[in-house]
Amino acid sequence: MGGFVEIGELTFALNAGAKYRYSLLWVVVLGTIGIIVFGEMAGRIAAVKGQPVFNLIRERAGFGAGLVTLIAANVVNLLTCAAEIGGVALVWQLLSGFPYRGLILIALLFFLLTVWFFSFQAIERVFGLLGLLMVIFIITGIASGPDWTQAANGFIPNVPALTSRQEYFVYFYFVVALMSSIMLPYETYFYASGGIEDAWNPADIKLNRIIVIIGFTLGSVLAVGLIFVGAHVFMPRQIEAQLPGTAALATASVFGRWGLLIAAAGMFFAFAGAAIETALSGAYNMAQFCGWPWGKYRPPRKAARFNFSWMIIFVLAALIMLTGVDPVSIVEYSIIFSVIILPFTYFPVMLIAGDPTVMGPHANGTVAKVLGWFYLVVITLAALLALPLLIITHGGQG
Repeated sequence: MGGFVEIGELTFALNAGAKYRYSLLWVVVLGTIGIIVFGEMAGRIAAVKGQPVFNLIRERAGFGAGLVTLIAANVVNLLTCAAEIGGVALVWQLLSGFPYRGLILIALLFFLLTVWFFSFQAIERVFGLLGLLMVIFIITGIASGPDWTQAANGFIPNVPALTSRQEYFVYFYFVVALMSSIMLPYETYFYASGGIEDAWNPADIKLNRIIVIIGFTLGSVLAVGLIFVGAHVFMPRQIEAQLPGTAALATASVFGRWGLLIAAAGMFFAFAGAAIETALSGAYNMAQFCGWPWGKYRPPRKAARFNFSWMIIFVLAALIMLTGVDPVSIVEYSIIFSVIILPFTYFPVMLIAGDPTVMGPHANGTVAKVLGWFYLVVITLAALLALPLLIITHGGQG
């Protein structure tokens, strides 16, 4: 859970419920199947060929197009990492009352020491598993008393009746943003590189399929719970969930102090996991594209440029937040620009995964091919609409 559900998905899912009740639940299903499809392909390639995503992008797209994708992907990684560091500092401030900028510096030190001393497996287990504390939001969503019939209808693609053209633009802005928050490209970069870190081979293909289906579905069940919380706790009170403290108030309203503490701990591990994944993802991208030795499994001296890269990403991300910029604004821009680069990330993955000369008997079957092309069309359409909708709606504000 930690790292998959980050501050962007938390913010957009809560506000999707607060603004449109159950009407955007279908987007969660759409995005979840999409990330399962491409995550499975990337993991299968890592298991069969031992090649991560950016090796494939440079190989199939060429140096020029690959470099543009690399720069765009790492700008998004940097913005997302900055938002997660800001989210961690806000959670700590909620619990301690200490100054926000001081907590950003403490968070920076925490991340540098954690990634330096923890193995890849330890990072996965500590942040991934303790992020399961976010399940408190699922329980809160159920305890808030959803209308299950209306909720079931929300899983069918729909457009609610709104009062103006501008409101329809805002609705479609949330469609694009919520789908992007579920299909963030760093998840695929990190997942495929993680398969190589864990020394996967063709025997792990079934394990890969189980992981993506169960893991990504569990994360999206949490997104559904967050939409329920937004619909039942924030919508009646006309509250727009902008900060982690606002989200924690929902659990506190149902479970009291312990609900708040569990929610805060869950958000910490989820945001921290995402910060670590985005920083490592950026370093993986750089090293893989440039042909440097990389990986947490290597001694630091044998992967010096890789280690220097993730350190720089953490430092730059913290400096962005020290300027005083609103973390939620960073979240919005990172989510929208993420969807713009999705087609450039997933198209080479789909080509490699479907090539029998490369993958042999493990190439895409009929279902994977159909879903791959369908989602390529969907994310291309979303990429074309993302920036205009961001501008027209003033970042979803109408």
